[in-house]
Amino acid sequence: MRSCACDVLGDEWLLYWTARDVAVPHGFLPLLDQWAGIDARERALSIEPGIPILIDPVGRIDPRPAHFLRRSRFAFLAEETKHAYAKDYRLFFSFLHERETYWDAADYKDIDDYESWRRRSVDNPRPIGGSKWARELAAFKLLYGWAVAVGHIDRSPVLTHTVRRHDGMVVEVANNRPKDVRASNVKWLTPRTYRLWRDVGLRGYTAAGLPQQGWRGRNDGRNSAFADLLFDSGLRLREGGCLLTLEVPHALEGQVYYEGTVAAAIAKRRERMFYVSAAALAGVSTYMATTRRAAIRRAQRRGRYDRLPGVRVVTRISRGRDCRVGWEDRLGRRGEEAVRLIGERGRRLLFIEGASGLEPLALWLTEGGVPMDYRSWEAVFRSANQRCARLGKPIVATPHVCRHSFALKMLVALHRALDQRFGLCREERDDLRKVYGDAFALVKDLLGHRSEQTTRETYLEPLNGIRLATMLEGGEDLDIVLARVAASNRRVMDLGEDEQ
Repeated sequence: MRSCACDVLGDEWLLYWTARDVAVPHGFLPLLDQWAGIDARERALSIEPGIPILIDPVGRIDPRPAHFLRRSRFAFLAEETKHAYAKDYRLFFSFLHERETYWDAADYKDIDDYESWRRRSVDNPRPIGGSKWARELAAFKLLYGWAVAVGHIDRSPVLTHTVRRHDGMVVEVANNRPKDVRASNVKWLTPRTYRLWRDVGLRGYTAAGLPQQGWRGRNDGRNSAFADLLFDSGLRLREGGCLLTLEVPHALEGQVYYEGTVAAAIAKRRERMFYVSAAALAGVSTYMATTRRAAIRRAQRRGRYDRLPGVRVVTRISRGRDCRVGWEDRLGRRGEEAVRLIGERGRRLLFIEGASGLEPLALWLTEGGVPMDYRSWEAVFRSANQRCARLGKPIVATPHVCRHSFALKMLVALHRALDQRFGLCREERDDLRKVYGDAFALVKDLLGHRSEQTTRETYLEPLNGIRLATMLEGGEDLDIVLARVAASNRRVMDLGEDEQ
């Protein structure tokens, strides 16, 4: 199988990912010449792009894990989870190879020794914590549970026991499940601290908050528009980074917030609504009209789009309740898809024919005009963090921090709105927890969580132990209220006016 984006580890298991429209070099090796028609063969077998392939140290593809990675419950996991699990399998299989054990011969002692190496061994340069081990254990439980169910092995090396949850359900949990799992390792930024990070880290301002002379940032408009979008909407990195231009809400005069839709294919398999502020939407619109337009013109002048493999030119867009696009590729093949079902890779292949040539439908573009891989934003945030640190403002922001900060901001704002609406006194607030519970339910929907419990336990730790009646007393500005929250929790960062 022809693949791409591999992790090469020498004499260990290798991990590759299937791709399409990548030319097979002709005349390089006689064996490779036999695979010139790999695209057609993969299509005939319904092998889609982005499927992980594990190759053992002697160059073989075991059909059993290959089938698992393509056809089992694994195929229905969220994209991020599939990437993480596939890397977990590769590393564990390589560990077993060092012990002269194949993946299907592992037993519970191998799991115990692997946990010890991953978490506590002095020979491991990057030991992991309880949360990551819990994730890896879930990956192994899924693979080996499947292998037992279909008869490839007799017993899973992941030993389990049953427990009864608080809701009465009986579930199986792994014996090696760590006890030091933290529900989340997130941090929060108050709005004014976020704005300082954005201006210094992404826009090139000085530590005093003034434009720096000689700043040469060419993508600061794009970068700040993306960060504002996450901070003001609570979108996940994948959700915000994979938006198409036709999914950007249309601004209407007089509105404060605008409603958009996150496609099911990039929103953990479930379509949902999101809301974005007028200010953040204005930044996106400005980016589209300036930085993005300039990048497209450069790419068109250099003929870059004409050389991109796999391009699908959209010939028809049917808007409405179920937006669909009809397209045609360079081989004359035609297709039609619902936008909500187009995944991350397919979105980067969609183009439209503009007045001056092809234009991407992907919202976020590189400086060269090519659709960005949403993972690239991690590097943008890291660079901004490093710049802030150099200028004496050690603010650390990530796409996740923006999302969590949105949740905290919205929870406080919704509590205040409910408080003002019902005109509750302090005693009544304490008695009407259900009213405040509505705020948690609203934030749950804004974040796209399945469970309100996730919202309460994972994202909103800063409010635990703080009496809402005390926190929400008076009519202070939201920045002041959130500063009060920050003062009570060291994981909420707030730089006051004197610190900025």
